[in-house]
Parts: sequence; structure tokens; C-alpha cells
Amino acid sequence: MSVLSENIRFLRDKIKASQQKVADEISITRGRYSTYEEGRSEPPVELLIKLSKYFKVNIDLLVTVDLKKYALEDLVNLPNNRTLLPIKVDQTGENRIEIVPQKASMGYLSGYNDPEFVESLQHLSLPFLRNGKFRAFPADGDSMPPYNDGTFIVGKYVEDRKDLRKGKTYIFITKDGIVYKRFSHQNDFGSFVSSDNTFYEPYEIRWEEVYEIWEFACSINTRELQIENLEYKEIRTMFETLRSEIQTLKKNT
Repeated sequence: MSVLSENIRFLRDKIKASQQKVADEISITRGRYSTYEEGRSEPPVELLIKLSKYFKVNIDLLVTVDLKKYALEDLVNLPNNRTLLPIKVDQTGENRIEIVPQKASMGYLSGYNDPEFVESLQHLSLPFLRNGKFRAFPADGDSMPPYNDGTFIVGKYVEDRKDLRKGKTYIFITKDGIVYKRFSHQNDFGSFVSSDNTFYEPYEIRWEEVYEIWEFACSINTRELQIENLEYKEIRTMFETLRSEIQTLKKNT
């Protein structure tokens, strides 16, 4: 049997409805509906839509996820019939944060809503991160100092782009890759972002290219921070300011 056939049987049993009742609701015969539950045939798109509306479960879930494994109320429905898998906890009750390694970052673009791919990722628990869905992504390049190669940015899932706040940093999952940028503003067509390294020009990310958005929650650096990866001018200014303040304190004592 297919995932779909297993799911519609599970959902029908869950609401204690007969095959005849479901068939009547989607305007087909009971015999035709039974072929879908038994996996002997697949419903056309128009019936998938009707089944989705009847069971109040989006199409993506119906055809890709074994719903017996998850509590429906824990699944986050995304735009365009996509779904974010529920928050999982380890044996101690801590939130399990999936880690997307550098070598799997491109695979994430096609597997971010694939249960098997997500469940195959390693995970960690951070007791100070609660009340949300978190995931760790690798930093890449020098556009967002001091976060360089070897750093993981832990993001909290953003359910609505209206929640984006000017000046905060976000991980954007787009059809072209994973980018970590500082949000400036948005309109109906896209989000305007910039790098903290001023060498890079600000640009727009079109909404039609965005799959997911994660707000910065914390960072994990797996390598010793190298001074050359920071903005020299900013560091020099910082130390000059400190030296000036120390000299002023000495004069006043």
C-alpha cells in the first residue's frame, strides 16, 4: 500500500467515518474510494484536493508523510502545501535541534520537507532554546563576520514573513541556496537584505524563491576564531576607543 492509501485509511478511522460517508463527501462511489484506500489505484489531482479539504490535511502530508508517526496538531503547515516536521525531544525532554552539515546543505534544498532526510540529520539539544522549532545551518564565506566557515547558526523557524524585524539576522532557505543575512525591509515582491561585511552590496531576495526563513537564535563556533576574519577597521577603532578611555581614566585618578 502507498503512503496515501495508509493515510486516508488512518484519517478515516480517526474520525470514525465509513468509506461510504467519505465517498459521498467527495462525490464518488464507495467502490471507487475503496480502491484508493487499498492502494489499487491513485486518485487524480481534483480528488486529492477534495480529500485534503475533507480530512483538513494538506496534500503534501497526505502523499509524503506517514501520519501515524506524528500528532497532526504538532505539524506546521507551510505555504504551497508544504510541511515542517514537528519538534522532537530527546529522552530528557530537551528540544532536538537538527544539524544541517556543510556537505548536506545543498541536499537540504530538496530534502527540507522530506521526513526521511530530516530524520537522518544529527541533532543536539540546547536547554536555553525552547518554545519554537530550531535548526542549525552552516555559515559559509566572509559576508557575516565573525561567523565564518566552521560556525553553525541556530535559527528559530519564522512562520510568517510579517514577523521579520528590521536589523535582525535571518537564515533564508532559497532555491539557490542557504544564505544568512541582515534584514532591512520588505514589500510584496521580496525581502531586502545586507551583509555585515560592507564589501558586499545589499540585494533583494524574491519571495517566490524563498522556501523557509529562520531567525538567529544563537551560534556555535567549531573552530578557533581567527583575527583576520574580522573587520580590521572596526577592531582597530574599538581598541583605539578603549585606549583613549583608559588614558582618560588615568588622568582623572
